[in-house]
Amino acid sequence: MKIFDRPGFPNPARIRIVLAEKGLEPQVEFVSVDLIAAEHKQPAFLEKNPSGVLPVLQLDDGTYIAEATAITEYLDNLDGDPKLTGKTPKEKALIHMMQKRAETELLDAVGDYFHYATPGLGAALQVFKSPEWAGRRDWGNRQRDRALGGMKYFDTVSRSHPYVAGDAFSMADITVFAGLMFADAAGIAVPEDYSALTAWRAKVSELPSVKNRSGQTFVTEDLRRLGF
Repeated sequence: MKIFDRPGFPNPARIRIVLAEKGLEPQVEFVSVDLIAAEHKQPAFLEKNPSGVLPVLQLDDGTYIAEATAITEYLDNLDGDPKLTGKTPKEKALIHMMQKRAETELLDAVGDYFHYATPGLGAALQVFKSPEWAGRRDWGNRQRDRALGGMKYFDTVSRSHPYVAGDAFSMADITVFAGLMFADAAGIAVPEDYSALTAWRAKVSELPSVKNRSGQTFVTEDLRRLGF
């Protein structure tokens, strides 16, 4: 299998953690895509994923699977023993519910702030943003407040559950973790009084699938090139 991604960015990081959890890293070839040069918006990549986003999984038969949640579902179920996406109908429902909230209220909100209220990934990508991009800085700043609201929500969740969707580590935890790492890069700090979320993050950081990859996966070289 091949994974088209870019180390240092949140959605690719999610899949790298999934691969580690499932012991699949040796079976994957990573193909780096230059986001700052807008390689993912060019025709060659759009043939793989018309949405023009990373990561993309290419199977041995040539099938392309995009979207981090879909890739996680595929990888988690390859061995018939899903551990990140749930086994029972109730587990699956709760994990997918919290996964959606993690994306919408945290990860996507940070992304919108990053892309619209900061220089984002630079000039090469500005032409692919909405035409009124220059006038959307205020909207982008509002997404920062939304991301902080997401942090508050997950702080509350962390006060009553060991993990985001209940008692076990799941893809919802991976998404929240990636969202917080993206927030770090974008300059959105977790408020000091969100102690439960901070404790949850410290616990997740020590998991074997995460511990040895937080530095590798969230490399900031590309962001440093842009002045972050």
